Amino acid sequence: MDNYVVISGCSGGGKSTLLEELAARGFSTVQEPGRRIIAQEIALGGAALPWVDLAAFARRAVEMALSDRREATRLNGPVFFDRGLIDAAAALEYAAGKPAASEICREHRYHRRAFLVPAWPEIYRSDAERKHGLAEAMAEYERLLTTYRQLGYEVVIIPKMAVADRADFVFGHFRPGNLPHP
Repeated sequence: MDNYVVISGCSGGGKSTLLEELAARGFSTVQEPGRRIIAQEIALGGAALPWVDLAAFARRAVEMALSDRREATRLNGPVFFDRGLIDAAAALEYAAGKPAASEICREHRYHRRAFLVPAWPEIYRSDAERKHGLAEAMAEYERLLTTYRQLGYEVVIIPKMAVADRADFVFGHFRPGNLPHP
């Protein structure tokens, strides 16, 4: 969908903070599936966690990303996704060792321009829901960059700058009228 804009990239690179800024400006946003799944699995004592069973986690992320897309049809204007279906399918492909991204991701498109945040070691932090280190996050970023490009997206790398400037940078990549204000 042309009004579904995905913000992806390196874990700990500032995606969620950018989505919070976009929401503060009145835009519709969708939280990262992975963080929601991790919170649910921890609360329920489940095993679909990336550090326990990456394939099960990725399958749940694909399901949640598809559900998020269905729910987003109720929203007006552009919808900004913190990660999404492509990220989940790429994780499933990595975990299962077989192609998973191309077919489902070609069927369920986002705006042709995908925004990725690069690794930002100065702000990267592990926490209870992000147990992997910066090296793993950077490897994931490279897989995502490759996947988005293979799927035909125009990848725009968001520079390391203040969050308000990052939001302005994203808006600067749309013609006036193509990204209406809320």
